[in-house]
Amino acid sequence: MSDEVTLTVPAQEDFRQITHLVVGGLGARLDLTYEDLDDLQTALDALLGLRDDDGDIEVVVGQEDGAIRASVGPYVEGQLDDLESDSPALGLRRVLETVSDGFEIERRDGSTWVILTKNLGGAAG
Repeated sequence: MSDEVTLTVPAQEDFRQITHLVVGGLGARLDLTYEDLDDLQTALDALLGLRDDDGDIEVVVGQEDGAIRASVGPYVEGQLDDLESDSPALGLRRVLETVSDGFEIERRDGSTWVILTKNLGGAAG
C-alpha cells in the first residue's frame, strides 16, 4: 500500500473517536469523497463496536489499486459469526455489504481479522 496508517488503540468505546480522526485525516490526504469517507467510517464503527474490552484493537488503512483497504482486529472466536452467515437480518454482515465493496475474514496467529475494501469514487455493494 502506498499511503498506509497503522493505529493501535484501546478497544474501549472512549477511544473510537481517535480512529475517526486518523481515518478522516487519511481520507483528506487521499481526496476521498464525503460519501466514501462516511461509508468507511460506518464500517469501522460497526467493527470497532464489537470490542469493548481492556485489550487493544489495530486498524490499518491504506490505498491500493484504486481502493481503500482497511484491516481491523484482532477478534476472538465467535465475535464475527454474523459475517460468516447469510442471514438477511440487519446485522454486521448487512452493514458491511451496504457500505463497503467487499470484505473478507482472515485468520492470523489464532485471531480473526476483517479486511474491508472500498473502491474510490465507486458505489458500495
